[in-house]
Amino acid sequence: MTYIIAEPCVDIKDKSCIEECPVDCIYEGERMLYIQPDECVDCGACEPVCPVEAIYYEDDVPSQWKDFTNANAEFFEELGSPGGASKVGPTGRDHKVVLSIQKKPAE
Repeated sequence: MTYIIAEPCVDIKDKSCIEECPVDCIYEGERMLYIQPDECVDCGACEPVCPVEAIYYEDDVPSQWKDFTNANAEFFEELGSPGGASKVGPTGRDHKVVLSIQKKPAE
């Protein structure tokens, strides 16, 4: 089991979670952040600092965002487990679930 990032992160990318993650397993996509499931140590440090409450333990993801469980894992099919997001930097891509969401209007 691992933590995942769900839809509330899309077009927000606050990055407070990145600062709290002790193992550097939160990677930056174009429109949202993703947790690498093999690198996550399930410490939960990221969850309480997320200002939009987008981070959930895998078993606790609300039903309307269940697709994001697979999206977080599948995002890393090509990237693999590079051993730290800071080594990779922004990936410039997103999972198809995220790509299918219309951009939120600018405030």
